[in-house]
Amino acid sequence: MNYREALAWLYSLQRFGIKLGLENIRRLIDELHVDLAGARVIHVAGTNGKGSVCAMIDSICRAQKYRTGLFTSPHLVTFRERIRVNGEMISEEAVAPALTKIRDLIAAWEPHPTFFEIATALALQHFATAKVDIVILETGMGGRLDATNVVQSTVAVITPIDFDHEKWLGDSLVKIATEKAGIIKLKVPVVSAPQKKDVKVVLQKRAAESSGPIEFVTEPYEQHPIALTGAQQKQNAALAVAAIRVAKIDIDNSTIARGLSSVDWPARFQRWDKHTIIDGAHNPAAAHTLVETWREIFDDQLATLILAILSDKDLHGICEALVPITDHVVLPRIRSARAANPQELAKILINLGTRCQICSTVADALENAAARNESILVTGSLHFAGEALAYLQGKPAAFEECAQ
Repeated sequence: MNYREALAWLYSLQRFGIKLGLENIRRLIDELHVDLAGARVIHVAGTNGKGSVCAMIDSICRAQKYRTGLFTSPHLVTFRERIRVNGEMISEEAVAPALTKIRDLIAAWEPHPTFFEIATALALQHFATAKVDIVILETGMGGRLDATNVVQSTVAVITPIDFDHEKWLGDSLVKIATEKAGIIKLKVPVVSAPQKKDVKVVLQKRAAESSGPIEFVTEPYEQHPIALTGAQQKQNAALAVAAIRVAKIDIDNSTIARGLSSVDWPARFQRWDKHTIIDGAHNPAAAHTLVETWREIFDDQLATLILAILSDKDLHGICEALVPITDHVVLPRIRSARAANPQELAKILINLGTRCQICSTVADALENAAARNESILVTGSLHFAGEALAYLQGKPAAFEECAQ
């Protein structure tokens, strides 16, 4: 298969949906003979901030000249974003033969591996081939049964835990925390962001059962500027630095400063231009944080909101969190089968006292928003943020990548 054919095959596996479990991924990395050869592994779970923490760890370690492998999800514009060595995305020339090999290997497997399991195996194989020193793994969902949990970690990192993916992880914070705490392995140290009381108890219990120390990082990082915007990024930076220290990775303060000043993580309060902010807030907790950051930067100025949310999310909770900073919301029809119907969102927003208009495309939404001469906030989903970024960059959207 060439790159586009390989991606088309990989995307076709989304029909298998989400299947939490470690049997397939264990078999995959065993039959692919994946050997990370003693690389230190930093494993990151949580609800919000995982990607930012991973990006900061990666940037700091690269600033110290370590060879890093970074695996994150979801991607925004190209699948290749998910898998990086030393900051460089995996090449099309590496993806195609690796996926061809995996396709042939698993052709008769039952149950069939999922999209995420294969993406994880591809990443680990790529890191092993590249002989990286440090692997940074972001869980896709949960932790205990997440495909990334197949790897023995050096340190487990837990970002703030809140409600999201309740269909798979449970309908209470205790249940969700229990799943995410599943990345804590025997005698592996744990570094956690501040947590709600019930969550903290779950993490402490799991760490005690695993005979590993746990540290809650409560003070934000204030020593050096951070390239990412918002008070929450100072907390993420503190967590990233603590994780590196606990993993016994040798870094100095000047390295931390260089890493944090150069970290690049799109769609996290990203300033596209002087009028437009893009942020992938995709659950109520993330939306509340986004509102706090907006007010931190823009005070009482209102935004024209361009909003699209995936249908399996807490639509009312996200809308309710966002309405205090807007009096006009533009609702585009986005090109994702999982997107909530704009008319459904409009009903929620109108009931919350906000004016709305529905547009047929992202391009129309941006044009209509710009005509209002207000600052624009594009948000509601990382998938939508990716579609908006692809349009603004003049590139195919992620779902079009294999069809070009």
